[in-house]
Amino acid sequence: MQKERVEQLNKKAKGLDAGGLVKLAFDEFAPKVTFATSLGEEDQVITDIIAKTAPGMEIFTLDTGRLFAETYDLMAKNQKKYPDLHFKIYYPDTRSVEEMVRTKGINLFYESVENRKLCCHVRKVVPLQRALAPMDAWMVGLRRGQSETRSELEAVEWDQANQKVKFNPLFNWSLEQVREYIRKNKVDVSPLHAQGFVSIGCAPCTRAIKPGEDIRAGRWWWESSDQKECGLHNNPKWKGTKHAVPKGREL
Repeated sequence: MQKERVEQLNKKAKGLDAGGLVKLAFDEFAPKVTFATSLGEEDQVITDIIAKTAPGMEIFTLDTGRLFAETYDLMAKNQKKYPDLHFKIYYPDTRSVEEMVRTKGINLFYESVENRKLCCHVRKVVPLQRALAPMDAWMVGLRRGQSETRSELEAVEWDQANQKVKFNPLFNWSLEQVREYIRKNKVDVSPLHAQGFVSIGCAPCTRAIKPGEDIRAGRWWWESSDQKECGLHNNPKWKGTKHAVPKGREL
């Protein structure tokens, strides 16, 4: 049933631009559709598109407790610039974070891949599950060009892990297209981008990239490229990619 539903939606999505895909998601699933933003350039573009085409759509972000100060400043800008949009912020469970830090250390993610995946699970995946629980569909700012794990993205997919329909309105956009939209529409973005940060996540796990490096090179730079997912966007189609969920915590 899910496969047929996604196939039907991809047929409807054929030929639509990003705004059309956002509207399709809203028309098909409102009010049980939400947009997950990490406040990167792609997500800021989608937020602006939502404000223009589907202002009734919920927008949420995950505050891991380890974000850059610039990310919080951008959150505040969004709330003021788009007063009609409904923003929600989800936090990790306090007891889970305290237990993890007590047993593994405050910077456990540098110690091993398993520890890093555990931290992502506690701080991101579990709050995401809460955010998506009442929803039938969600939207994200993934693009094919972001990493090898995302090269087969489609406009609409079935999210097996969360059992939701997933929309990728910028799936076929280049980074240049994203930045052109930002310039033309005067979209606010994090000042970190101008400092060489392309993909921005938690502060301890994100750094600026060097000219010529892969755009995901600044995320978890101590790990191999086929592991650079935090568990939010695992997809069985990504051949050879290990699920970013610690053993015993599979979704």
